[in-house]
Amino acid sequence: MADVRIRQEIAGLPAYKAGKPAATFEGTAFKLSSNENPYPPLPGVLETAVAAAGQVNRYPDFGSSELIAEIAAFVGVGPERVAVGTGSVGVLQQLVQATSGPGDEVVFAWRSFEAYPIVVQIVGATSVAVPLKPDETHDLDAMAEAITDRTRLILVCNPNNPTGETIGRDELERFLDRVPADVLVVLDEAYVEFVRDESFPDSIELSLGRSNVCVLRTFSKAYGLAGLRIGYAVADEPVAEALRACAVPFGVNLVAQAAAVASLRAQDALLERVAALVVERDRVFAELRAMDLPGRLGVEVVPSQANFFWLRLGERSGAFADACEAVGVSVRPYGHDGVRVTIGEQEANDRVLQVLRSGF
Repeated sequence: MADVRIRQEIAGLPAYKAGKPAATFEGTAFKLSSNENPYPPLPGVLETAVAAAGQVNRYPDFGSSELIAEIAAFVGVGPERVAVGTGSVGVLQQLVQATSGPGDEVVFAWRSFEAYPIVVQIVGATSVAVPLKPDETHDLDAMAEAITDRTRLILVCNPNNPTGETIGRDELERFLDRVPADVLVVLDEAYVEFVRDESFPDSIELSLGRSNVCVLRTFSKAYGLAGLRIGYAVADEPVAEALRACAVPFGVNLVAQAAAVASLRAQDALLERVAALVVERDRVFAELRAMDLPGRLGVEVVPSQANFFWLRLGERSGAFADACEAVGVSVRPYGHDGVRVTIGEQEANDRVLQVLRSGF
């Protein structure tokens, strides 16, 4: 009997490497490998989710109408400009499906979000990965020069995952001015709530003024709903309509919809929690700078505007990850490039800092 034929692009897909939990050390274990929020759901959200779960014998709202109306009001656009999906990566896949196919090109920085080349390969399009600059920032000039008549989509992760660097408004607008009007630029802002850089662009405003700009956001990080898989896009109406057309019917479940609405209505508590994580991020970075990592390990401390930090440890990446694992903390190594570490509970962060002090 002949084997079922699987498309070559699918058979050769690189595996997405999810962050793994740590083994227990002295009775505790901390997962700093997936950029999750260490806090439980916001006040009232769990109760809302449990109540919604009582209706799981019914299909969810097909159009996620209440959630879309809530998001639209929150970001200040009409609901016709909003689309939702199963996490921002789910919406990203819808974007790639809506714009690209065999023979088309998708441009993004590298290293950046690990899912980018995967979702591009799924549709049979070609990834054009543009290396980051030595300081870990986007090389927007090189990305602009990489645009051809085959380019359909450009992915800009801001803040960038896994490096945490950001692109300022002026630099971004100069780049957008060089992008043809028929090429869609996706501003992937999964970590936008953690940004404190005053030069950071108002992406929603940019999307209102440029029909080829789409903003991607998630409830997985700051809002702490990673387990429910829900994200959204804000885009020009035809783009949002195309996203809805590519969505899996009833893909955003009713518990996720209810929890996301309740989360948006808990902004005061959200801001308090994000502020606390930013304070902890600042403390960790002060400790990192005090260690003189460039002198001791030859590693620069890259400023981060997200809820993680990046260490380009090269060949020592695996050894560092193993040393963290030995003290009950999982971090996220990226081959021989470097390691990303989530800002989590203070005890977890202190264990990572101690590993770095030891030289592992």
